[in-house]
Amino acid sequence: MKRPKSFVSIILGLLFLVNVLAWIEVYNLTQLQILEVTFFDVGQGDSIFIQTPQKHQILIDGGPDSTILEKLGEEMPFGDRTIDLIILTHPEHDHMAGLLEVLQRYEVEQVLWTGIKRNTAEYRKWQELIKEEKAKITIARMGQKITTRPGLVVDILYPFENLEGQEVKNTNNSSIITRLVFGENTFLFTGDAYKSVERELVKRDISLDSDVLKVGHHGSKTSSSEEFIQVVSPEIAVIQCGKDNPYGHPYPETLAILEKFGIKILRTDINGDIKIISNGFDCRVETR
Repeated sequence: MKRPKSFVSIILGLLFLVNVLAWIEVYNLTQLQILEVTFFDVGQGDSIFIQTPQKHQILIDGGPDSTILEKLGEEMPFGDRTIDLIILTHPEHDHMAGLLEVLQRYEVEQVLWTGIKRNTAEYRKWQELIKEEKAKITIARMGQKITTRPGLVVDILYPFENLEGQEVKNTNNSSIITRLVFGENTFLFTGDAYKSVERELVKRDISLDSDVLKVGHHGSKTSSSEEFIQVVSPEIAVIQCGKDNPYGHPYPETLAILEKFGIKILRTDINGDIKIISNGFDCRVETR
């Protein structure tokens, strides 16, 4: 029996609606699975902003000045004044100064750092501010994990032991080193750690293989040994350094090693802010 046109129209309309709803659901699920890692151009210093699929926000270092406030304003939703976690890799000016500004203007839920001692005015201000903030303080050591959802883990690879209250000769070599795993994509953040620390990581057979490497110590020749780069085997290497900086970063030796392995090099002094967007399977790069 021939169906009335109105009946056919209703069925086609329902099928169309089901398809639209299915597409919207797939789109929403895709949107929920996006990780953004932004390497801020803060001049001669490090600052990395991570936003997880559930909109948790992690800030690794804050650069040398208040530039970080402008950068956060561009990345965070209007009116959002809360950061879930701050990681201070090591208490040197070019990593810590900006965090002092952040602590005075944002509510910080948790702070991860090494707890090493330094005799500087900035360091004393740092201690004063994290005490006033009443954030949860965690002293970093190898073996700790930060998990915000299934499929996303930040592993603490270094320091190998608790350094709280210790005075260290080389602050750079106390840098917290972390490896972020999101699905099949991995990011390695090395602070300013030297080749001596890189050798220890390789020697201990720690899992280092990563898609994206934050190059150690702004591309200085003190870091990024050929052996280490070969083990990490990144597709992308990000160098955070200031334009025409007085230290000559990045060094030609470091660039030559990265180029030898065919690694894509991105630099904040050339590319500006570098955002790497991951869906857990593939990464794409945006610069501004």
